[in-house]
Amino acid sequence: MSPEPSKGHRALRRIGWVLLGAALAAASFAGIALAGVSASMADSFAAAPRGSDARVWPAARPVPDDRITVAVAVSNQGSVATDVLAPYQVFAESRRMFVYTVAAERRVSPLSGGAHLLPDHTLTEVADGTLPEPDVVVVPAVTDPAGAGEERLRRWIVERHRKGARILGVCAGSELLAASGLLDDRDATSFWSNIGSLEGDYPKVDWKRGQRYVEDGRVTTTAGVTSGTVGALRLVEELAGETEATRIGTGLSYPGWTPDGPTEIPANHLALGDLPYALNAAFPWLRPTTAIGLVDGVEEIDAAAAFEGYGGVSFADRTLVIGAGDTVTTRHGLVLVTRPAKGGAHGADRFVVPGVRNASGLGGTLGAWARRNGLAAELPGGGRRSGEFGFDPVLRDLAEHSDRRTALTTAKFSEYPSAQLELTGASWPWRSTLLAAAAVMVSVGVGLAPSAIRHMVRRRRACAHSAASEPAPF
Repeated sequence: MSPEPSKGHRALRRIGWVLLGAALAAASFAGIALAGVSASMADSFAAAPRGSDARVWPAARPVPDDRITVAVAVSNQGSVATDVLAPYQVFAESRRMFVYTVAAERRVSPLSGGAHLLPDHTLTEVADGTLPEPDVVVVPAVTDPAGAGEERLRRWIVERHRKGARILGVCAGSELLAASGLLDDRDATSFWSNIGSLEGDYPKVDWKRGQRYVEDGRVTTTAGVTSGTVGALRLVEELAGETEATRIGTGLSYPGWTPDGPTEIPANHLALGDLPYALNAAFPWLRPTTAIGLVDGVEEIDAAAAFEGYGGVSFADRTLVIGAGDTVTTRHGLVLVTRPAKGGAHGADRFVVPGVRNASGLGGTLGAWARRNGLAAELPGGGRRSGEFGFDPVLRDLAEHSDRRTALTTAKFSEYPSAQLELTGASWPWRSTLLAAAAVMVSVGVGLAPSAIRHMVRRRRACAHSAASEPAPF
């Protein structure tokens, strides 16, 4: 007969079971949240629309020799939409500049928020002299900045800088620049929540907090997402003059911008109020689907605001990008690839058309698609006030249809000023919060399972022992 365990031994065993349960509960919750984040990222950087890889695309516009040339680099694996589109529009607004997009391959490439872009040219066309050397290269945040898949892009950027180009790294595009070695022994900035990790990964760079942009020689880096607008305006001022920058900046109406304005901005940090960002990303199930309708001539920043506001930064909705045909050409010639407006609604709950002020600008094809699918075409741009940047009407609409906290968090994670916003709507993202609470309960159940099973086994053994100890009946 084995000896009874001591009290100390029994206490240690109980502690072990408690720790095992806690570890299982934590692992279960982390697994659920990780699955949610993976689903959110897959929706944000969605696969190209079916059949687009087999299409023969039209030739890109020729690059003139008599203008300042800007190459906006994009990754074939995925780039942040506003990092690409906002500087593109700023430079394209200048009569003295010509802008094109460039990637390793000329194939449909994902942007955040469910969008897709067809690059104009390839890296090789620039490297072999088919195109003139760019005067400016814009580098957005990409999905794997330090990975082997972007080694070719990193080398290409370094070579352009060696040949005299100015480099504009937008948001986390600075990580790709740091991974290339181009920022070694330079001052630089980046998206506020990335700077801590960048300091550890790239100690040769003097990372600056609380700056809208930082210039060091021919390399300019900006703070998060919408800061690329201000960084681009600064380069317009340097290359095309203050009058040109003032004309463009006044027209775009980025809050608080002036040509000689300060570069200092609040040095953001994570706070409890940012929890909706994590909740929406980690618990995306049951969220609504918003179809974003694009029309030819849409302004690039208006499109970017919709991509980020409904999906890419907020993670509030699943997004689909719909056009009259397979492609939409923006106001300044950028080609976006869309789902053609035919057939079903693809599960859409809303249909939002950015940049359009009234129904006459919607177009017959998109309007007919909305009517067939029982959707009303909603026009956030119809409520755009004079002197507003393109993000304001989308953030107001997001607050009204989702919640105010998500809209404010989206502004913060876009590093966009929010003091001017007048928001209405629910105060908190209750859908994702309730899903998180459900995940906690499931995880607690998983954590309690080992102790419950152990208790059940012990009871059965005790019952079996008791039955064996009873005298046999006569």
